[in-house]
Amino acid sequence: MKLYLSTAPHIRSGANTQVLMRDVLIALLPTTAAGIYYFGLSAAMVIAVSILSCVLFEYLWQRITKQPIRIYDLSAAVTGLILGLNLPSTAAWWMPVVGALFAIVITKQLFGGIGDNFLNPALLARAVLLASWPARMTGATAYALPTCWSGADAVTSATPLAGYEANTMDLFLGNIPGSIGEVCKAAILLGLIYLLVRRVISWRIPVTFLAVFAALSALVGQNVLNELLMGGVLFGAVFMATDYTTSPMNPRGQFIYAALCGVLVCVIRNFGAYPEGVTYAILIGNIVTPLIDKYDKPRLYGRLKKQKKEGTANA
Repeated sequence: MKLYLSTAPHIRSGANTQVLMRDVLIALLPTTAAGIYYFGLSAAMVIAVSILSCVLFEYLWQRITKQPIRIYDLSAAVTGLILGLNLPSTAAWWMPVVGALFAIVITKQLFGGIGDNFLNPALLARAVLLASWPARMTGATAYALPTCWSGADAVTSATPLAGYEANTMDLFLGNIPGSIGEVCKAAILLGLIYLLVRRVISWRIPVTFLAVFAALSALVGQNVLNELLMGGVLFGAVFMATDYTTSPMNPRGQFIYAALCGVLVCVIRNFGAYPEGVTYAILIGNIVTPLIDKYDKPRLYGRLKKQKKEGTANA
């Protein structure tokens, strides 16, 4: 019989990467279903191409570089689904393919694979698409009205952040133009509840993110409820800011990181040229995360306190 020795704590858990990623996929099912319901077959095609592209790029990279094939851990599928949900339903088929290339190869694999990337892969891919093809991502013809409103043919329109008139219930249920996964806030909240119940994420990041953003929005005179329900702030706070790899490890650091993201979204929305701000706010938070972790190290149990005067230790 072999004995294995390791340091404490000794914790047994059935959780692994595949289990965690599966839970994230399950949590994303309501908002995925809502997006397909509202925007139809075109939304389903964008999501499918995004997922397949991410999985294929990860497989090809690992095959070419002679690494173990890890597509079965479902992390590439999660990246693909989140990327697809961040795109408009009118996106051309090649846009999720280009996004997947940046997400998987450039952001993830070139930095060492899962757990080594310092930026959220799906978010960086969206940022690249925004910078490269802004008209296709956020222009007047990018976002479609829900097909259940406008009939079989999609009709493009501005989003609520760009001046589209919508009441609070429409904002909550998703009867608005927008990216596929950001419109139905009810579905996003269902996903949040699932992740919290399964203990996949902590409440600290999403609650702090949204609370700080809401407080600052009120301070600058905005309608707080509408600000929370417009754009991708809720989707970002729940599914992207909480990414394990690109967010701080310790509770205090998570509060700082989430507060920073909330501040940046409010500043970009109210004082920047871009009506949204979630993508860039979280990416900046990702960049600051290593610095937060560096200065927010937990105190080691048993460490001697630093002596105030020289020679005290030898007294």
